[in-house]
Amino acid sequence: MSQNQDSKAQSPDGAMDLQQIMEVLPHRHPFLLIDRILCREGVRSARGIKNLTVNEEFFQGHFPGNPEMPRTLLVECMAQAGAAAVLAAEQNRGKNALFASIDRCRFGRAAVPGDVLEIEVETLSMKRDMGKMRAVCRVGQEEIASGELMFALVDSPSENPG
Repeated sequence: MSQNQDSKAQSPDGAMDLQQIMEVLPHRHPFLLIDRILCREGVRSARGIKNLTVNEEFFQGHFPGNPEMPRTLLVECMAQAGAAAVLAAEQNRGKNALFASIDRCRFGRAAVPGDVLEIEVETLSMKRDMGKMRAVCRVGQEEIASGELMFALVDSPSENPG
């Protein structure tokens, strides 16, 4: 890791740029959905963003002439923000976070091109390799999705099997 990257990793507010997110999450285009982690407090909480542009692949077919982000992808954004926070912790490096369940999921208005999704996650519990987070997705002050996400931490598969 370069000295510049190392200093970014030591950011006092825990912020992560796209490159740092890609260092801890296995997702890649077109399924890496979060753009930045604005602040992170260890594995306890994080706040991230996703900028929605008309060029997002899912807008092409959901729905032509009236594009909106599939609500399942709002859940994925929340899960990725939570996973980035948890996997950035030194004790979890080299692991993956697998989505296990969602409870108390609620949706508001649709997310549309031009929206900036603000995602907040807070760890409710963490026992061994299982965790539960409260997640909220907002556009401005308006809550458009929320839920309690459960996840399991597992060892990452080797990139060079065999």
